[in-house]
Amino acid sequence: MATTFTNQAALSYNGGTVMSNIAVGVIEGNLTVSKEAIAESYRIGDRITYVVSIINRSDNAISGLSVNDDLGAYSFEQTSVQPLTYADGSVQYYVDGVLQAAPVVSTADGLQFSDITVPANGNTMLIYDATVNEFASPEDGAEIINTVTVTGASISAVTDSATISVKSAPELTIIKTIAPIPVAENGEITYTFRLENSGNTALTAADNAVISDTFDPILGNISVMLNDEPLIVKSGYAYDEVTGLFTTVAGLVEVPAATFTQDSVTGAYSTTPGIATLVITGTITGE
Repeated sequence: MATTFTNQAALSYNGGTVMSNIAVGVIEGNLTVSKEAIAESYRIGDRITYVVSIINRSDNAISGLSVNDDLGAYSFEQTSVQPLTYADGSVQYYVDGVLQAAPVVSTADGLQFSDITVPANGNTMLIYDATVNEFASPEDGAEIINTVTVTGASISAVTDSATISVKSAPELTIIKTIAPIPVAENGEITYTFRLENSGNTALTAADNAVISDTFDPILGNISVMLNDEPLIVKSGYAYDEVTGLFTTVAGLVEVPAATFTQDSVTGAYSTTPGIATLVITGTITGE
C-alpha cells in the first residue's frame, strides 16, 4: 500500500517569508496483496473459492506474516456477523508456484493464516474455500464484501477486497400430492402441484414456465384451478385424454419472489417462499 506525504519549504529574507510549492511524495511498501473470488455471485450454501496473492518487490524474503480474512463481516445490532464460513482443510499454500505444507489456520476471530513467507522478489499464493451461510443476505442487490489484510513486524499492513453479488433469479421446487389415498376404481382423484420460489425474484410470464405431467392412469373430465382460479382448455392448458399428457400454456404460471427476514437477535436470515398452486381433478378412466 502506498503512503502519500507532502512537504513545503519557507524562504525568509528582509523580514518577509516566501513559501514554496507543496511537494508530494509517495512511499510504497515492499508488499502488495490482491484478492479474487472465483465466482461472481452467490446463493446461501454455495462454496466460494478465494485466491490471495502476495507479491514481494524487495531483495529480501519477508517471513512471519499473518494473513487475516474477515469472512465478509458486517455490523449487526451491537455485534458483527460473518456471512462466510471457512471450509476446514481447504487451504493450499504456494510459494513461487510450489505447493507447501498447509499453514497454521485459526478461525477464532475471522480467519487467520499464520507464519506466511514471501520470497525475495517472489510471490506467495493462498487458495481456500468458504461457504455462504445464513448470515448472508439473500435479498436482491445484496453483496458480500470480503477483505484480506496482511500484517507483519517489519511491514505496513496491506489490504484488498473481493465482492460477490447475490444471484438474482427464481429458485423453484415443485411438490406433487394425490388425494384421496386410496382412490376407488373409476373414482375421482385430485392432483395438487405446489410451486415454491425461494429466490429473490419472481417467476414471471417472461420465463415461459410450463407444468407438464402424463397421468397414469389416464383421467377424464378434468377440471383445473391455478391459485383458486379456474383454467380453461386451450387458453390455460392442453390435455390429451388418449395419452394422458397435460401441459399448462407457456408463461401462464407465475410464482412471487420469496420474502426474507433477518432475526433481530442472531442476525440469521430465514426464507418464506413465494407460492403458486395448481389443482387438477378428474375421473380415472384407465389403468
